[in-house]
Amino acid sequence: MAEGIEAITTAALGLALDAAALRHQAIAANIANHATEGYVPMKLNFEAQLASARRNFSGNLDAFALSGVKLELEPVLEANGGPARVQLDTEVADMARNSVQFQTLVRGLNRHFAVLSMAASEGKK
Repeated sequence: MAEGIEAITTAALGLALDAAALRHQAIAANIANHATEGYVPMKLNFEAQLASARRNFSGNLDAFALSGVKLELEPVLEANGGPARVQLDTEVADMARNSVQFQTLVRGLNRHFAVLSMAASEGKK
């Protein structure tokens, strides 16, 4: 079923916002537990999960394909399989980067809805 670009854009921005929120939670947990013995830090590799969804759908992503992407946190492990040590400075930098990405995604979604709203209101005239 062919969908309009608005459905794909809304689905993609929504998924990216969900990923940014989940990534923020993982980073916050990593920072909060940086000194906890045996803590296994977590990360979200959204880009890899999105690429996997793209491969599963023969390179054509649509709103339906995007709805099938399940955001999952992965443990950060050392080469020997043990939990990696949380690098506090790296986590704080990752949190700042993620915050900027989240704000950009929100602005993009706001603009997308503004365009849809304008199209709907202009169509009534």
